[in-house]
Amino acid sequence: MPEKIAAVDIGASSGRVILSELKDGILSLTEAHRFENTLRNDDVFGHQCWDLDFLETEMRKGLAAAQEKGSLVSVGVDTWGVDYVLLDEDLQRIGPAVSYRDHRTDDMMEAVFTQISRPEIYRRTGIQFLQFNTLYQLAATVRQHPDWLARARHFLMIPDYLHFRLCGVLSNEYTNATTTQLFNLHQDDWDADLLEAAGLPKDVMIRPVEAGTVLGNMPSLHSGDPIKVIAPATHDTGSAVAAAPLETEDEAFISSGTWSLMGIESKTPFADAQALDANVSNEGGVERRYRILKNIMGFWLIQRVRKELGSPDHAGLVTAAGDGMPWQSLIDPQDARFLNPADMTAEIQAFCRETGQPVPQSAGALSRCIFDSLALSYRRVKEELETLRGRPVNHIRIVGGGSQNDLVNQLCADACGIPVTAGPIETTALGNVCVQMIALGQLSGLDEARAVVRRSFPLTEYVPRHCVPETVWDRFQSFSPLPAQEGQA
Repeated sequence: MPEKIAAVDIGASSGRVILSELKDGILSLTEAHRFENTLRNDDVFGHQCWDLDFLETEMRKGLAAAQEKGSLVSVGVDTWGVDYVLLDEDLQRIGPAVSYRDHRTDDMMEAVFTQISRPEIYRRTGIQFLQFNTLYQLAATVRQHPDWLARARHFLMIPDYLHFRLCGVLSNEYTNATTTQLFNLHQDDWDADLLEAAGLPKDVMIRPVEAGTVLGNMPSLHSGDPIKVIAPATHDTGSAVAAAPLETEDEAFISSGTWSLMGIESKTPFADAQALDANVSNEGGVERRYRILKNIMGFWLIQRVRKELGSPDHAGLVTAAGDGMPWQSLIDPQDARFLNPADMTAEIQAFCRETGQPVPQSAGALSRCIFDSLALSYRRVKEELETLRGRPVNHIRIVGGGSQNDLVNQLCADACGIPVTAGPIETTALGNVCVQMIALGQLSGLDEARAVVRRSFPLTEYVPRHCVPETVWDRFQSFSPLPAQEGQA
């Protein structure tokens, strides 16, 4: 049977186990298992939480199915960022895995700023201020569940925990560690002062390992050699950017899904006062290539609206939006009110009403409002990145599941005024397996991996067709977001 590599790729709304092999210079992907990932209300503590036992069960189902399709050489796990697990001295979980969308972090940033100032936190970490960063989640735990931290002996991010369950090895992986706002950009290790502010002793932290580290082995379900457990870029954006088909340093990427992560790749961080004002992140990447990016509320908006409308066909919503009038109603996706409202549709309508715009009523009008607003958000971030780097961005590469939305891709090209390339779709899984292949010696490094991706998967090109009226751009820029996403985070 052919030897294959497995990527366990779990996002905030779904997970998958994907098999890959490299043959004659062409990379192939085969889905072995797919499952939903939904937030659940914890009956004991009242938080919105992830069901880690469910995720582990589905991961193991997928790996069992994968082994039926071929001999597995290795496996690696990537997930969304910022969420974590605490283990006690017996390596048992402490408390539930609370989600970043839980409201426990409301007002936590201001509490932390009384201990360490906002500029000082940014100087140390270079990470954008978002109210759900791990730093503020831990600060919330100090107030609400101090006994959890008192019992903690090990701190693992979600993919680190799943690796531990597969091979029994405790680890923290670098790309995900950098997203926590607890990792010191200059010391290349956890920041003791920030850990103290978060209420977590430094002795529970493990010095992060590089993406591509072989952590250990998991037993094969069949007779044969054990399966290597290799840490990819465990933060899903880190994996997605690793496989983004970037060719030049003047290109930007958008990892498009529930969130849109837009940025550039750089060998040096941008963490000065100007970067702080722009609230950009310097996330660690594969081969120590920094991801200079911003989080944009992505297709989470349409996912919620679609659910509230009774789950109509997504393609139908895109068609209805495309048939509608452009730029009629806009929102600022970065406004904190859209992070996790009780009713997303009502929140969008209220924003439009409060800002004196037509209130979208139909499914098509609501969808068009979201898509237009995302495109203008891309333009705003593009201009911020250009200011920071001192030269233009001349091409945007949209990767991930959101790259299938032709309307948004075209709106992005129109709003930004430059060509856009869409694809591949499963870039996160691709980046996951590519890092494993580099660790196994099947690929020489990131540049070769991206070249393989470019020739293995189809890409779609979009060029600007229509200019955005200046009155529309001025209206969008006039919005003043609440602080949970921008500026104060």
